[in-house]
Amino acid sequence: MPKRILIGTVTSDKTDKTVTVKVERRVKHPLYGKIIKRSKKYHAHDEANEYVVGDKVRIEETKPISKTKTWTVKDRLVASRGTEVEADLDVAEAMPTGAPEEKKAKPAKKADTKADDAAKEEAAEEA
Repeated sequence: MPKRILIGTVTSDKTDKTVTVKVERRVKHPLYGKIIKRSKKYHAHDEANEYVVGDKVRIEETKPISKTKTWTVKDRLVASRGTEVEADLDVAEAMPTGAPEEKKAKPAKKADTKADDAAKEEAAEEA
């Protein structure tokens, strides 16, 4: 059976050789149809204590290590300072699709249309 691999953000690194990883997923509300976020926290094994709060990491399911730990940290995708780290999988491929697109800027409303009309008429007379 293949091991599950999830992508999340480290929320705590206070315990020894363990990090808490928050994994978010987007689901459609069954009644209203709105896309909402659901999250779950997992305890993952970090042997070298190398991952810090804010890192985006990949975790892999393993046999139980302790009562609450059944995951290990596979690798870091993005460091907490926002610097990218080389990995086997691109962050763009790993993240779910449907990222919001940039909104187009609305044109500015004309405050005084009479003054604009007068300026146009003067320009037409000069030409």
